[in-house]
Amino acid sequence: MSATTFLIVEDSPTMRQLLAFSLRRLKDCRIIEAVDGVDALKKLTTERVDLVITDINMPMMDGLKLIALIRGNARTKTLPIIIVTTEGAEEDRQRGLALGADAYIPKPIQPSELLKKVASLLETARN
Repeated sequence: MSATTFLIVEDSPTMRQLLAFSLRRLKDCRIIEAVDGVDALKKLTTERVDLVITDINMPMMDGLKLIALIRGNARTKTLPIIIVTTEGAEEDRQRGLALGADAYIPKPIQPSELLKKVASLLETARN
């Protein structure tokens, strides 16, 4: 079985590092990082990704627009997506989920919660 590939889309280098560090606890995983939605879309055209973790507030293209574009593309429309954001606003959460995100985790993230959510989404995607 090939490595599970995660795409982390986050404009904060510190937050990207924290997410990558948490995900590396999983066996056999590969991590691709993107600084915003535009960067993420470029990487999605050349890489096979199993799960996307995205922030909402980013320059160039925000996470909500990215989710809409991923869901609108035949090749990526079933990709599991987790939103990780400081936006505690219920409307952002609702919009993200309405656009097709599979889960929402508020910052500061708890690595155990993130890993539980990741494992559950990957399990669902494989079935």
